[in-house]
Amino acid sequence: MNTARPAAGRGFQALLGLGLATCIFAAWLALHIYAMFVFELGWANVPLALAIAALQCWLSVGLFIISHDAMHGSLAPGWPRLNSAIGGGLLFLYAGFGWRKMRDAHFAHHRHTGSPDDPDFDADNPEHFWRWYGTFLKRYFGWQSGLYVSTIVTVYWLVVGVPMAQIVLVFGLPAIASSMQLFYFGTYRPHRHPAAFVDRHKARSDAFSPLVSLATCFHFGYHLEHHRYPQTPWWALPRRRREVSGAERS
Repeated sequence: MNTARPAAGRGFQALLGLGLATCIFAAWLALHIYAMFVFELGWANVPLALAIAALQCWLSVGLFIISHDAMHGSLAPGWPRLNSAIGGGLLFLYAGFGWRKMRDAHFAHHRHTGSPDDPDFDADNPEHFWRWYGTFLKRYFGWQSGLYVSTIVTVYWLVVGVPMAQIVLVFGLPAIASSMQLFYFGTYRPHRHPAAFVDRHKARSDAFSPLVSLATCFHFGYHLEHHRYPQTPWWALPRRRREVSGAERS
């Protein structure tokens, strides 16, 4: 096991990555507590509820992206146990996912991108969004995730007394929407139409500005750069994209 301390550059990466992760998690948790235990849903504040749901959806995507960095060891380089602890904790919080299963599946995605052995890819429906999304859900959202979500909903509804409409709107809707957001911007758009790819990465990047890229999927849309440089953390992907684009033009 690697127990060496990270070098100066990696130490800065860990410090910044952990700082951003803390901010995203704190914002997610604070909004969740407010939405479940303070906010009271009514017809007059449905627009506010929808705004809460949209922000919670985006922050939920952020939790998953942090876990994704942890899989690659880019969240806190040189600290494998810390990466595993944070990544595993956030994956479980996101949807009851198991750390090892998700990490192994993601590495298989990198090894077999766009092939029948790629767990993120639907070889039978490589251009059909809804069928591919259905395959995506079946492969990752198993009974453990169902039990996890059902338990939380039951506790909030029958024990805490949160109205079901409120649970659906500010908890269930953001959870479902975040899975669709991750799938669309992080899987479907980068890997659809596999016959068009010319290199082994079988991925493309969106031509979004950094601000739009952050809003859509925490820069996960810069997907070719991620596949080429998987140790680059999410927040450094715009810089990596500029470097690659500059080198290709020169």
